[in-house]
Amino acid sequence: MTEVAVRPLRVYVVAGEESGDQLAAPMMAAIAAQAGRPVEFFGVGGERMEAQGLTSLFPIEDIAVMGLSAVLARLPSIVRRVYRTVDDVVARAPDVLVIVDSPDFTHNVAKRVRKRAPSIPIVDYVSPSVWAWRPGRARRMAAYVDRLLAILPFEPGVHEKLGGPPTSYVGHSLIERIGDFRPAAGERRALEEGAPVLLMLPGSRRSEVTRLLQDFRGAVDILRQAHPGLEVVLPAVPRLRPMIEEQLADWPHPPQLVTGEAAKLATFRRAHAALAASGTVSLELAISGVPMVVAYKLDWFFRRLKDIHRIVPVARVSSMVLPNIILGENVVPEFLDDDASPRALADAVAPLLVDGPARRRQVDAFARLDTVMRLEGDESQAGAAARIVLEEVRRASAGSGAESGV
Repeated sequence: MTEVAVRPLRVYVVAGEESGDQLAAPMMAAIAAQAGRPVEFFGVGGERMEAQGLTSLFPIEDIAVMGLSAVLARLPSIVRRVYRTVDDVVARAPDVLVIVDSPDFTHNVAKRVRKRAPSIPIVDYVSPSVWAWRPGRARRMAAYVDRLLAILPFEPGVHEKLGGPPTSYVGHSLIERIGDFRPAAGERRALEEGAPVLLMLPGSRRSEVTRLLQDFRGAVDILRQAHPGLEVVLPAVPRLRPMIEEQLADWPHPPQLVTGEAAKLATFRRAHAALAASGTVSLELAISGVPMVVAYKLDWFFRRLKDIHRIVPVARVSSMVLPNIILGENVVPEFLDDDASPRALADAVAPLLVDGPARRRQVDAFARLDTVMRLEGDESQAGAAARIVLEEVRRASAGSGAESGV
């Protein structure tokens, strides 16, 4: 008797930059493991996604641009790739489209796919920061996103209040890497045993470093007056190291530069405090138990818009710092734009370099993150994301009366 061939599950995945490639690849592996039938992957991605069987429609570097000026300079090329991606999705008619982060690119793809092929279910992996600015995006997303996979535990509630798409928390990869961030016994020495170690983290983008590094220098100069032996370490993104070295050339006491993930994690495990740009690094520091002060300076364009000041009452606290929002408490001091002066930053960091109430408040609060961010059971982030993607395939198939095979 001849066996009937099982139709492969066709999954189209679009990631717009390196972070999306990192998230999408393990999800793809989990989809293949859970699907119960062969899976064919199509889309746009990087090396990690290609290792899972995807042949990228074009190099991910073609669209992975940061900053307003860089986007404007390459806008015609990026728009062409949006339409090329949409054409390819529609032509392949996948069982599901998964867009991963990079909303300026991926959401433009999703909106056009929804218009041209409304029967294709669309899953968005990583929510745009509607809790920080442009909250109206949440309601607009509901028109073209069928399911949203959130990596921050407060985001489902935010989208429910803002009228966004159905949202599920799938966990955060950092919680699965706690051992990389937490110091072993003796790795982070007691403050009374010598000069403190301060991390300087001015950002992972050229524009961030340019706007913050000199103010961070001024703050460190002030701090050295009370802590002459202060050890300052700057974990630099490899591609930005030459630019940072140039800016440090005239510093009388330049920080120690380290590059690479292993070196960065080693400094996190040693550090006593940090002066950091706003972003995911604040959550990394919190998981590592490092008290911090966070600063951010908008470029001229966004200073005019000032959308950042619409930080959401729906997120329980008014803050741009992820640990504050997740914990529902403003434990990390933050300074925006002109408020991020050397003196203000130094005054906020100083009490974190000694054993006192300010330092203990942050350390105690960070200890709650494990519980707040952990998924129930032993499901991984990738596994949870894959499970929900497959649920959407079944839901869409049931709605159309087709046989899903999933």
